[in-house]
Amino acid sequence: MQTAIILPTYNERENVPQLVEEIARLALGADVIIVDDNSPDGTGAVADALRETYGWVHVLHRAGKLGLGTAYKDGMRYALARGAERIITMDADFSHHPRYLPDILAASERYDVVIGSRYVPGGGTANWPLSRVLLSWTANMVARLVLGLQAHDCTAGFRCYRRHVLTALDLERIRSNGYSFLVEMLFYCQQAGWRIGEVPILFEDRRQGVSKISRQEIYKAALTVFRLRLAGGAEK
Repeated sequence: MQTAIILPTYNERENVPQLVEEIARLALGADVIIVDDNSPDGTGAVADALRETYGWVHVLHRAGKLGLGTAYKDGMRYALARGAERIITMDADFSHHPRYLPDILAASERYDVVIGSRYVPGGGTANWPLSRVLLSWTANMVARLVLGLQAHDCTAGFRCYRRHVLTALDLERIRSNGYSFLVEMLFYCQQAGWRIGEVPILFEDRRQGVSKISRQEIYKAALTVFRLRLAGGAEK
């Protein structure tokens, strides 16, 4: 396993088969790790069928909806234990399109962490209401201003980590368990001095299903930013 792509899933049975097929067509030589949180719609069974079809698909079944952060960590541990040198995280709903995977992998030759970014030249969003655009932009600006993060897209989940980054980080140190997990990971990566690069992507609204982002997740993300700011000040 040289490259592993982690797909956290919850009620994504309509998206996962096509996503895996499109990854297969790219011929990246990558393994796919589906981390399913006991989806009521049967995504886990669909993932198991894909595992039977594609030998490079792996499935982790979890007891319930345990959170995005722990899904990433479980997938990362699984990939690291099998020797993966590059570990990619992405959404399973086509908001992160597989067509950007080759560019992200190419950039990982120069950077320790690569972000599929909406907020660099050439990047953007499609089919988003203005309220969501403003919310995303504000969340990124707050993270950049409060934490001093240098990346333009601090909340992006489309990322590639080199193996040495994840083995050096203590994953248990990452306390956040929602979308704020992404900000916390980036904070510690920048603190450690890893080279962080961004590749432009067009973030498209999901094709099927319902967004998992809740108002509670937004509040948690804000609290995480200020918790990290206080922790960073204390460490100095």
